[in-house]
Amino acid sequence: MDQHLFSSYKFKGLELKNRVVMPPMCQYSVEKKDGIATDWHYLHYVNRAIGGAGFIMIEMTDVEPDGRISDYDLGLWSDEQIPALARIVEACHRYGAKVGIQIAHAGRKAEDAEVPVAPSAIPFDEKSKTPRALSTDEVKEMVEKFRKAVQRAVKAGFDAIEIHGAHGYLIHQFHSPLTNKREDQYGKDLTKFGREIIEAAKAEIPEDMPLMMRISAKEYVEGGYDINGSIEFAKEYQKAGVDIFDISSGGEGPIAAWGKPGTHAAYQVPLAREIKKALDIPVIAVGRLDDPALANAVIGNEEADLVAVGRGMLRNPHWALEAATTLKKETTVPKQYADGFRR
Repeated sequence: MDQHLFSSYKFKGLELKNRVVMPPMCQYSVEKKDGIATDWHYLHYVNRAIGGAGFIMIEMTDVEPDGRISDYDLGLWSDEQIPALARIVEACHRYGAKVGIQIAHAGRKAEDAEVPVAPSAIPFDEKSKTPRALSTDEVKEMVEKFRKAVQRAVKAGFDAIEIHGAHGYLIHQFHSPLTNKREDQYGKDLTKFGREIIEAAKAEIPEDMPLMMRISAKEYVEGGYDINGSIEFAKEYQKAGVDIFDISSGGEGPIAAWGKPGTHAAYQVPLAREIKKALDIPVIAVGRLDDPALANAVIGNEEADLVAVGRGMLRNPHWALEAATTLKKETTVPKQYADGFRR
């Protein structure tokens, strides 16, 4: 089959009209600081559905107030936060997009928490607050907080769930030997916390709903793990129930000069390709894939199954429609905009 950016994609009960993904990108726009999505979020996401994206991932949404990067982030620690998200999902469905949500906890990178929590009391950098190490019982309670957030996401009508295990946030902090210096069971087994969250999530979602996980496939600090290390922990997460990996990198600490990540187009695609090959699992490629021909090549060359376009969609909510025009691929254009996309 000829696979390209605008060919359909199906995995379990998730059926996408194309391979274009809007990745999770924090908007820091919850002005009331209550974690509830606002009109800004509604317009932001629904515009991308109108603009042709096949799959939209709602930004990092946190399992407790002190799990937010900032107090202006979304949350799912309360049933009161469900209706505003359900409204977004319903509207995106109306315009042909499927919707996922990224469930997370920032850990030591929770900037507005009075005292952030982490696996170990190691600050992110010299300017950051020193976090408090979670007790063993608190770690188990945190797993339950993820479980309940996933429950609420299912009630809101999402088509897929993504667990955030990347960018130096809490799950990443547990599976990285740089940040996990614990002596209990969650230190002796670095993937235990992540596995328990995955298992809890799987118990709450329908059987035909994919569970996704974003990971940093490479760390950019001295002593950090490389692609071989991430393949090993990803295998453990796959066994626990991850269906699709969303492959990013970095975020674990200040970047050393020797380890500065590439700024060139598609610099993270090789990481996605390696994970896909090693685990024989679907992957989402991310990172400077704004050029339609390049994004199309990633799919056509079978380096990834889906392509996430972040900055491009921030600049242009109709990126997908314009990409289809550029690539001369068929897609559904809203009748109101048809004149703007005639070839």
